[in-house]
Amino acid sequence: MKDFMNDDFLLENPTAISLYHQYAKDMPIFDYHCHLSPKEIAENKQYRNITELWLGGDHYKWRAIRSNGIDEAYITGSASDKEKFLKWAETMPYCIGNPLYHWTHLELRRYFGINELLSPETAESIWDRCNQLLKTPEFTARSLIKRSHVKALCTTDDPVDTLEYHLMLAEDKSFDVKVLPTFRPDKAMNIEKSDFASWLKKLEQAAGFAIKCFEDLKKALKARIAFFHQAGCRISDHGLEPVVYLEGTEDQAQAILVKALSGQTLSQDEIALYKTQVLLFLGREYARMGWTMQLHMGTIRNSNTRMLKTLGPDTGFDTMGDWNLTLPLSRLLDALDQTQSLPKTILYSLNPRDNEAFGTLIGCFQGGIPGKMQLGSAWWFNDQKDGMERQLIALANLGLLSRFVGMLTDSRSFLSYIRHEYFRRILCNILGKWVENGEAPNDMNLLGNMVRNICFNNARDYFGIEI
Repeated sequence: MKDFMNDDFLLENPTAISLYHQYAKDMPIFDYHCHLSPKEIAENKQYRNITELWLGGDHYKWRAIRSNGIDEAYITGSASDKEKFLKWAETMPYCIGNPLYHWTHLELRRYFGINELLSPETAESIWDRCNQLLKTPEFTARSLIKRSHVKALCTTDDPVDTLEYHLMLAEDKSFDVKVLPTFRPDKAMNIEKSDFASWLKKLEQAAGFAIKCFEDLKKALKARIAFFHQAGCRISDHGLEPVVYLEGTEDQAQAILVKALSGQTLSQDEIALYKTQVLLFLGREYARMGWTMQLHMGTIRNSNTRMLKTLGPDTGFDTMGDWNLTLPLSRLLDALDQTQSLPKTILYSLNPRDNEAFGTLIGCFQGGIPGKMQLGSAWWFNDQKDGMERQLIALANLGLLSRFVGMLTDSRSFLSYIRHEYFRRILCNILGKWVENGEAPNDMNLLGNMVRNICFNNARDYFGIEI
């Protein structure tokens, strides 16, 4: 029987152990998609206690605590930070089998040197020890990033953002980790949303001119892309819920935009046509700028209306969708490819049933750049052992695993970098099993380089960001 989470945690054979400890363990991190706060990094925030650092904004943990029957007051409500932490500790013994059990204890071990299991019995002691450490310089936002061996990270930013904190960090020679923006123009596409018109006013202010037609919208987005590019941005990101594709013209998109701004209700076809035209325009701009386009798909947002009204979005009430994504996505990629304006693209689906479909779809548009089209890492509900294995094996079966750009955190927590360790152990274990079964050569130099590339080198080269 193995000890819980020993040095060879998740590594089931000697080859996997060697690959992880000799090749993967000490590789740096390029976190090309996260939701960390650039403000907290720029100001080098010191956290008041472990609840603020660990539980604030973490909807993974919130969902688990709710599942344990605990009142919302102890999750997002008025309870004290200590009371919230104690309720998380109360929930932890029930999390066995959930990746949160592994992540929690890896974070306690790697950052705080605490090897005890979190439970109601140990909660007071762990609360006190963590909070004492959080007063030290080793636990500021920047220190946590440096301790995690991060070389670059890309936040997620609205086109109207001033990027003031990114620009401050770029000038700060005391911090050598690159903190770069990512262009996330969902609000430009979501014409059916109630806040579309008010957001467009913000875009006008950011661009410096009025937006009265579709051509003006394109001009404004192009100006913001240029601004982001100057700030070091090389990656865009879209949440497509769901993917739509409807052929049309920019003149039709113009009429739809005018109709929306006048307060009229749009049909589903009008919404789809408008979104298609915006995304085609943006895809061509990304290609022209040499950017990578990320497409996150397969999410049903805000499933619980009552809790949406109470707490707002992004509080743990989203779920996997089950749309047919592949057909409209195929048509979108093909439309861009026909004019040779398909940018480097990463496809993510929240529903793992899409792994094989997306794995074959990317193969239709490869060429010119190693791994130009990527099957994105196991995302959100899938960034656990089974989900990572499914994604890696689907990619290996249908494409080139060796060209994969690897793991990301997709997190708001500065402690989430242990997910890279988790991923690396799972990657090495898969390769190790193939070797032990005679399915891959026992060539540690070959496989070791493959591991190092997937852990860091591929992302560095693919995104074209000098580190």
